[in-house]
Amino acid sequence: LLIVGVAMLWNAFTRLQQPATIRTVGVTALAVAILALCVKELLFRYMLHVARRLRSSLLAANAWHARSDAASSLVVAAGIIANLSGFPLADPLAALIVGIMIARVGAKFFLAAFNDLMDRAVDAQVEARIRAHLSSTPGVLGVHGLKTRKMGDMIWVEVDLEMDASLTIAQGHAIAEEARKRVMEHEPVLDVMTHFDPVWPRPGPVRVEEQEDGGDLKPPLQPAARH
Repeated sequence: LLIVGVAMLWNAFTRLQQPATIRTVGVTALAVAILALCVKELLFRYMLHVARRLRSSLLAANAWHARSDAASSLVVAAGIIANLSGFPLADPLAALIVGIMIARVGAKFFLAAFNDLMDRAVDAQVEARIRAHLSSTPGVLGVHGLKTRKMGDMIWVEVDLEMDASLTIAQGHAIAEEARKRVMEHEPVLDVMTHFDPVWPRPGPVRVEEQEDGGDLKPPLQPAARH
């Protein structure tokens, strides 16, 4: 897309330097531009729907390519109408605008693909959703050390989960598996690597009201000592 856009810009600029060579287009060109506009817009909507369902950035790029073609056809149609109305420079000017639009879309997807290849982290909104899924898992007392990185269209997650130190290994593993399952059900995550951080109850005074009511006061938790 980027190369095509730059090529169109160069061609349009060259034609603007030689206005005497610009010809008047025919009415057939206008009909073709309108037909292309309708077809490309329908193709864009269909491909974008499939891309979102499959979570494919490649299909999304192709969909936006079709949308850029549709927008280009609209600009071309406007340029043809102006050309037929006696303004011949409208044709290369329309090509110039289309070239800028296509180059912009190409640059956008180039930067997105480049960042994915560099293992960038997900944005703040996606990270917040992942943290919420982990924190809402029964048995998870806290979440820290959350790290994410993009791997193509998927996400790799590493995280430390805080759990009650009195749990058995089997119980802690079951909680970690449930947290992993929740994240992978709701987000395009390839895998979740978890680490179990045990926490112990903090020693603290028990309120008189709790003793009189027979209530069971649950003291706060603190990280277990590491050796």
